[in-house]
Amino acid sequence: MGMAQQRFPTVAVVGLGITGSALMTLLARTGHRVVAVDVDEAALERARDRARAAGVEGVDFTTRFADVARADLLVEAVPEQLEAKRQVLRRAHEVCPGATVFATTTTSLSVTGLAFESGRMASTIGLHFFPTAPENGLGAVELIATPVTARALLDDVRELLHGLGSTAVSSTDSPGFVGGALTMSYLNGAAAMYEQRYAAEEGIDAAMTLGCGVPLGPLAQLDAMGLDTAHDTLEALYQRTGDRGYAPAPVLTHMVAAGLLGVKSGRGFHDYAGGRAAGDARTGAQAAVPRTVRTIGVVGSGVMATGIAEVCARSGHPTTLVARSGVKAKEALAAVGRSLERQVRRGRRTPEELAATTARLSGASAYEALADCDLVVEAVAEDLAVKRGVFGALDRVCRPGAVLATSTSSLPVVECATATGRPQDVLGMHFFNPAPVMKLVEVVRTVLTAQDTVSTALAAAAALGKRPVQCADRAGFIVNALLFPYLNRAVCMMREGVATADEIDTVMTAGHGFPMGPFKLLDVIGLDVSLAIQKTLHRAFREPALAPARPLEQLVEAGYLGRKAGRGFRSYDTV
Repeated sequence: MGMAQQRFPTVAVVGLGITGSALMTLLARTGHRVVAVDVDEAALERARDRARAAGVEGVDFTTRFADVARADLLVEAVPEQLEAKRQVLRRAHEVCPGATVFATTTTSLSVTGLAFESGRMASTIGLHFFPTAPENGLGAVELIATPVTARALLDDVRELLHGLGSTAVSSTDSPGFVGGALTMSYLNGAAAMYEQRYAAEEGIDAAMTLGCGVPLGPLAQLDAMGLDTAHDTLEALYQRTGDRGYAPAPVLTHMVAAGLLGVKSGRGFHDYAGGRAAGDARTGAQAAVPRTVRTIGVVGSGVMATGIAEVCARSGHPTTLVARSGVKAKEALAAVGRSLERQVRRGRRTPEELAATTARLSGASAYEALADCDLVVEAVAEDLAVKRGVFGALDRVCRPGAVLATSTSSLPVVECATATGRPQDVLGMHFFNPAPVMKLVEVVRTVLTAQDTVSTALAAAAALGKRPVQCADRAGFIVNALLFPYLNRAVCMMREGVATADEIDTVMTAGHGFPMGPFKLLDVIGLDVSLAIQKTLHRAFREPALAPARPLEQLVEAGYLGRKAGRGFRSYDTV
């Protein structure tokens, strides 16, 4: 028997929602005696079913609050409402022995304030689990102390968490701590995006899972959490901070009032009973017959251009790559050849496929080579003047009816469209890097884009083996508009001393399942690229919270641009 189990042989869990019942199961599985308390008989029965399904024993289910008196540790896991949590902790103080330790699972309230309310300031701590905590482990859990919490108590709780398969990360008692502060604003932004009919619910979720590798799309994550829980958490964070990023999107208020609470009610942003989603946020063109796309042109010679050209040629389309010189065109074709050869060596392509793909790919240095293409994708430098020059040239040489697309990640697509005399044929096709691997393509329509142009781009992207997601022409489109405010908030959090870069990355990867923490991701993207996108978002939306975090600006000023420069938020071995 471990020291933590000796210290906390019996644990009471009050509130058997998602977090409480998952914690109950893990505690019982690791040999603790558990007193599982809920005033709702239905919740109690669901928790019993969960315990039976997990094959765990040692759980006493009860609606009698007095039964918590025998606990060595009491974990409060009731809904995110101040009065509800106060009542649990005050009643527990009345019935539990003086040695019993209290823990609150709040995401948005002050642990210190709740500790004071409980009457046990020195022996109340915060345990921040994400509401969709997995059954087989808690990943990272934030451990929050009050100003008077004894180190020995924190060590005991840390060991308890270790026994549950968790990494304990110390966080300051700031609103939302690390995980709540970062994820709730991100999720709220996705709900607002849906409400504004900017993109469909499936598109928003697909964009973030395919574009960022998150385990759940943000709207599906809200559904799993419970829209009522999300709303209450956001409201509490907003009341504490005044930060508009936490002001609950009105759609959350409306859906909660309608009883559309997500998975637990069978319907939220998505329908879990096999029907339609809660609202119709589908956007863009009505069904229109797409134009035929046989031949494709790509303008550019960098990594993105060569990747897009490879994807097009590999999918069976005769593809012409135009670079600014014959030498650049040859270098770009050679880069595609090397990529294909690597795939052959790894067994992902056959020599015959390599030969066929290479035969479909040609290079040129004059725009006239694109005259007969059905679709042309511009992938030059992220400079609006340069892109407008390209579109002016394409307008002169491309045949009538050809679809012209920009691969920009942050610039206004309409600015490219108005450089031509055919803005109805222009849209965005934002491929993600590396284009041969990443499945997502954001198809971006402007107010001038024709319906059949959108249909053509959607069909063409699908024919390339990609998952097209449609959205409107707005700074950041879907992925960057949700991702970069989250990254910027993480840098601000580090600057304010809430947690270190390593601690924040640990919370977001081990705790919330993100493939990379925000600081590692910023270094991979490039801090100069990240700063440029953040500035674009700030100019477009004029929200003070979108102003680039000062440490990001300082690192770029110093030439520390991330992994590619050998140093960013971390140092890298460039040898």
